[in-house]
Amino acid sequence: MATATPLNSLREEQQIMSTLVDVLKQEQQLLVAAEMEGMPAITTKKNTLVTQMTMLSAQRHRALGKAGYPAEEAGMDAWVAASGAETPEATTLWQALLQHTREAKELNRINGMLINKQMNNTQAALQALRPAHAAPNNFYGPGGMSTTLPRSRGFLAG
Repeated sequence: MATATPLNSLREEQQIMSTLVDVLKQEQQLLVAAEMEGMPAITTKKNTLVTQMTMLSAQRHRALGKAGYPAEEAGMDAWVAASGAETPEATTLWQALLQHTREAKELNRINGMLINKQMNNTQAALQALRPAHAAPNNFYGPGGMSTTLPRSRGFLAG
């Protein structure tokens, strides 16, 4: 069995983060085109990738701790610097992972702004459908009757 090192999960983390960047770009295209039908599938993909990244990151942090480094990104920087001669691939993978992470963060920020814009547009459309000067209860109820009609009290004259 191979010894667990921070490098073990780094390759997979970098691949998953690269895939996440691609999914965020797809999400952005859907948001710009206002094609909301594809959003549930994108959200499912994102959630799966983020879950995988969380598990791999925790695995890398445990390996860093066992190697005597802080179980965080600063510890990874120190581990890469110390083991760079032995594992030159680690430096390349770590730098690629950091770059993809920065890119994903920026895409996520922009996508959040686009989502807010879509929500505002939807709210504006809903507001436009509401009568401007009508009473607040001037809508149809679940039975299809106007909610502003006076209710019958069941009064019988006889």
